[in-house]
Amino acid sequence: MGDRMTEQRTRWGILATGGIAAAFTADLVDLPDAEVVAVASRGEEPARAFAERFGIPRAYGSWKDLAEDADIDVVYVATPHAAHRTAAGLCLEAGRNVLCEKPFTLNLRQAEELVALARGHGRFLMEAMWMYCNPLVRRLKALVDDGAIGEVRTVQADFGLAGPFPPSHRLRDPHLGGGALLDLGVYPVSFAQLLLGEPSDVTARAVLSAEGVDLQTGALLSWDGGALAQVHCSISGGTATCASITGSRGRIDVPSGFFHPERFVLHRDGREPEEFTADPADGPRTSLRHEALEVMRALRAGETESPLVPLDGTLAVMRTLDAIRERIGVRYPGEAGDPDAGRAEVPVPA
Repeated sequence: MGDRMTEQRTRWGILATGGIAAAFTADLVDLPDAEVVAVASRGEEPARAFAERFGIPRAYGSWKDLAEDADIDVVYVATPHAAHRTAAGLCLEAGRNVLCEKPFTLNLRQAEELVALARGHGRFLMEAMWMYCNPLVRRLKALVDDGAIGEVRTVQADFGLAGPFPPSHRLRDPHLGGGALLDLGVYPVSFAQLLLGEPSDVTARAVLSAEGVDLQTGALLSWDGGALAQVHCSISGGTATCASITGSRGRIDVPSGFFHPERFVLHRDGREPEEFTADPADGPRTSLRHEALEVMRALRAGETESPLVPLDGTLAVMRTLDAIRERIGVRYPGEAGDPDAGRAEVPVPA
């Protein structure tokens, strides 16, 4: 558990140098109790350029060198998700704690392997599901858990990008785990499971590209207690990224950006609507700082996983994503064998 970590500062390593790595590092360097001490790429030049940009003292031209740096308390894995199993696995086997970008892995089997590695080595591991750490999302969940809208009956959520994305784009590349579901659909699925847990049944339909990835997917999730969730994702049309939770005594509407909301409205039967807004003191709503703060809190507490983003919950989401892919007929190259399909470090949306 980062035995040499100081009580004051947590030393971070950044694995990969794409867009999401830059966004996370930019937020990290503003935290007084965080210190970014190393970065790695698959080549020395991009690692050095990234290090110079953020004032990072050590730059490595291989993931293995970063993983073996004993002066790192935790590694943030920011590769495309097809390479998460390999990158995070290297770090865990070397004794590093890991924060791994979403979607956690390409499939459930890989996710189970990483969780087994972390638990076997007694290391901290967390999916970088920043939505779960967002203060306003946490407030929304607390209201639902406290029965503010009664028993949850339905959840609706969508996430779509307008594109168009050419066949050469990573979102269309099956070797990089392309398609709408894993990059974007993971958010509405995770939102529904944050509130309802793992569904008992999954149905889904999709429109596939010529490369065999999903351009848009719609899924209906159902629970034994009678709740339903409608989730939609697309890389062929921009959506409102809104969400709504309907309960037996009211509903909550998130009008836009449900995974990093600026506000939501609580409608309780027989009462005036109540609006909840993000606290400016929490920083920009696009900030990734809250997941970093949760990692550092957990490390100082000696925890090997976060109660906000528990590993069993991550595995449950991966089971649902696998089930949706089975229904829509999307399978990635190498899934039957060694699935390290990540070929390049490219910008990955948060």
